[in-house]
Amino acid sequence: MHHSSWRKTSIFATIALAMMGIVLSFALAPTSNVSAQAEEPTATPRDPIWLGFSVARDAITEEKGVNLERVLRWEFWQDNWDAPNANHPSQSAGIDNCNSNIYIGEAREVYWGWTFVITDLRGNVHEARVGFDLQDYVVCDILTEVAAAPVQDNSDSADNPDLPAPVAGAGATGSFELGGHVTGLSQAAIDAVKASRMTWIKVQIPMSGGVGAAQGYIDQAKANGFKILVGTVGDKNQIATNYDAYSQEFANFTAALASAGADAIEVWNEPNIDREWPTNQVSGAAYTDLLAKSFNAIKTANPNVLVISGAPAPTGFFGVAGCGAGGCNDDVFLQQMADAGAANYMDCVGAHYNEGVMPPSAFSGDPRGEYPTYYFSSMTNRAGAAFPGKPICYTELGYLSGEGMGAPIPGGFNWSPNDPVTVAEQSAYLADAAARAAQRGDVRMMIVWNVNFTRWDSDPMGGYAIIRPGGSCPACSALATVMGG
Repeated sequence: MHHSSWRKTSIFATIALAMMGIVLSFALAPTSNVSAQAEEPTATPRDPIWLGFSVARDAITEEKGVNLERVLRWEFWQDNWDAPNANHPSQSAGIDNCNSNIYIGEAREVYWGWTFVITDLRGNVHEARVGFDLQDYVVCDILTEVAAAPVQDNSDSADNPDLPAPVAGAGATGSFELGGHVTGLSQAAIDAVKASRMTWIKVQIPMSGGVGAAQGYIDQAKANGFKILVGTVGDKNQIATNYDAYSQEFANFTAALASAGADAIEVWNEPNIDREWPTNQVSGAAYTDLLAKSFNAIKTANPNVLVISGAPAPTGFFGVAGCGAGGCNDDVFLQQMADAGAANYMDCVGAHYNEGVMPPSAFSGDPRGEYPTYYFSSMTNRAGAAFPGKPICYTELGYLSGEGMGAPIPGGFNWSPNDPVTVAEQSAYLADAAARAAQRGDVRMMIVWNVNFTRWDSDPMGGYAIIRPGGSCPACSALATVMGG
């Protein structure tokens, strides 16, 4: 394809979301040359445009941790950067004058190349510049104003006639926020949450405890200026034997929590495994029915409550089949939910990440291998893949450190025996995860797992705690720095 010198040219990569039967299309200016494709842009290794696009995509992926294997749209034009950029802090010229962190003394004298604008599957726009030699490139945070067609959000299109019409609510509004999971709001826990510049706390309340078990937490959270997420837990045996009556009772319980002042409610916990859902009955469709009943009950009680779908346990245990008697892999389970119409009954997609041993910037190097649940960025992409356009809420995100615990890490959790996570690394990893989550644009909330648990046995909760044995909290200052403190 021939491109006239310095004339803006667009290539739109239109993808077919085969799992959901959705095709997205876009209107183009009459002067644009268009190439529409059903998957990712076709690889043409001898085409310098393709090579430039590959450099831009890889740079954005590495810096932002986004999945750009398939994209919604990409545009490019040949560019000239020899004029100062008035929007840059030092108004510098050159390839680097779209990145506010690179100042005039650091800017490279590269003035010719391509600008690439890539829209990911969530509709987030990313921009990078690549020199004609393919060696010089930069990821931009000062974006060019480009004409972009509105992104269609078809996530609610999988309507299920067996489910009720969703009740309207406004709980999804707001930007990224940080919180911590607590066991008891002691003064030390309150101090740690405030020192970390968290605005949320999370508690997990079983239905058997009733609303009374949550009310004290709700009142104490409000008194200290925190918002509160209540994670709900039900009885899998009742689900197995008395589903219709029990699911309605559970929905009524969630509604009562909303009326009692909960700011967010997570509906169930890890429903993709038989530790939490009946053996041989695990399916995203079955859980979606419970989610729908609870969502409508919550929104009827208080439409402003943020409703979060029950985060599945991250796992590849069930192999290529995806499901077995004991449960389903998290990605398969989420797709089952999407196919059943779950997007209509959540404000936020619940996610967990608690088995990492590598920094959040890593895409490889885990001693267990390259499975996506081991890495922060690939886990985040995996969590949201089934629900384009829906924000992600990490209701548990933590790094296990056995340092100072007085006994070895239990075998089932000793994922990196030759290089265990230190307390210093735990602090740095949590801070970096918070920074990356905030920068992505698709993560609404990150709840640190955890603040003040002390258990250290076959379930080593205390090793995740940011309040370490002896009372120190190295992660508090690291998180506060990220959150603007």
